[in-house]
This record gives sequence, structure tokens and C-alpha cells, in this order.
Amino acid sequence: MRKGMVDVPTEDGVADSYLVVPDGGGPAVLLFMDAFGLRPRIEEMADTIAARGYSVLAPNLLYRGGRAPLFDMTGLDDPAKREALFGQIMPMIAALDTAAITRDAVSYLNFLDAQDGVEAGPAVITGYCMGGTNALKVIEALPSRVKAIASFHGGRLATDQPDSPHLAVGSITGEVYFGHADNDHSMSADQIKVLEAALDEAGVTYRSEVYEGAAHGFTMSDTAAYNAAGEQRHWENLFALLERTR
Repeated sequence: MRKGMVDVPTEDGVADSYLVVPDGGGPAVLLFMDAFGLRPRIEEMADTIAARGYSVLAPNLLYRGGRAPLFDMTGLDDPAKREALFGQIMPMIAALDTAAITRDAVSYLNFLDAQDGVEAGPAVITGYCMGGTNALKVIEALPSRVKAIASFHGGRLATDQPDSPHLAVGSITGEVYFGHADNDHSMSADQIKVLEAALDEAGVTYRSEVYEGAAHGFTMSDTAAYNAAGEQRHWENLFALLERTR
């Protein structure tokens, strides 16, 4: 397995990223991080996917603010410290609009496509927290280059804003999966209903599930939100999607 940090050139700079390609190569997968950025946990998750025979690129989605780590990540397992860190990160997330997300995604996909051992063809994106939201925006903007996405504890997928992701689902031609956190303030039960209604109306192939008892961020074993059962369920659903769309 070939793995390590790489620099991905974009229209707006350079995104420090983690690349892992299995022996023998494999189909392309983008791993869109959660708000806390590139760190050992994200690399571990990329390695887990690569071990199943996929070539994975995990870019620093917030590279405009600097190379990872952008913040002191100690104390993520403390609820109060985790919440305080969110407050520091949110302005950077808010500044990343759909146009920038799409520009970046083209660069990530182009870079991944050019790597030895990466099979030609559309990619799959798995995204977490802000990464799940970004993944939905990318499959909407680039339907010919992304064949499926999985969004886990993604937030603000259906809002009253004019650029809400749910308003553009009609362009999706691939498959989408949503693993929602239970009682998530960034993706309420009402918002889930709005998203699902939009997907139904557009005829999108999708699954949307609530992980009962799992808080926002449940896949991340290095944070206070971690839920072991939710993480395991997430892997089962992600690998099922990857196999269906391989």
C-alpha cells in the first residue's frame, strides 16, 4: 500500500492532502473530512477504505486557512473543548461557498485521476460533517465525474437559503446515501423530510437513515461525539455503496 501526504494544486492555492493507493490500485474515492480537519483519524479512515481495494484522497478542505492542523486538536474528546473549537472553525466553513467547493473538487478529481494505480472513471465521495454537505454539492455540480456519495452526519443539507443543497438534487444521476445523526441541530427531523421530499420528486436513487442515539460526529473516534455502533453501521453502509457502484 502506497500512502503519504501530497500537495494538490488548485485554482486558489495548494491543498495538503493524504493519498493512499492499495497494491494493485483501485477505483477512485475522495474522503471529505469533518470540520476538525486532516489528522490521524482521517488518515486511519482512508487506510480502512484503501484496504478494501480503493484509491483514496483525503484533501484538507480548509487549505485556504493554512496547512493542517489549523487548530490545536487536543481535547476533542472533551465536549466543552470540542464545542469551543467549532466556534473557531465555523467562519472558515461559512466562507467556503458552493463555487469554491466545486472548483476544488475538480482539482481533487484531476489529481486523483492522474495517479498511478487509480482506475479511470467517475469517483465516489464519502463525507463527514461539513464534508458530507460538500459531497452533496459536488455530485450535484459534477454528475459526470461523481457516481455516488455517502454523507454521514452532514449538516445543513436542507435550509431556507437560496443555495441550499436540497434545491439542486435534480442534477444527480448517481446514487446517494445519507446517514443522519439523531437529534442533530444542524440537520433536524424536519430538514431530513425536506431533503427526502426533494430527492423523491427528482427521482434520485437514494437511502436516508437516522442513526438512533448517535450524535453529530458519531463516526469520529477521537472526539466526544463518537458512537461505536454508529461507526460500525457507517462502515457497513459505506462499503455496501462502494461495492454497488464499483
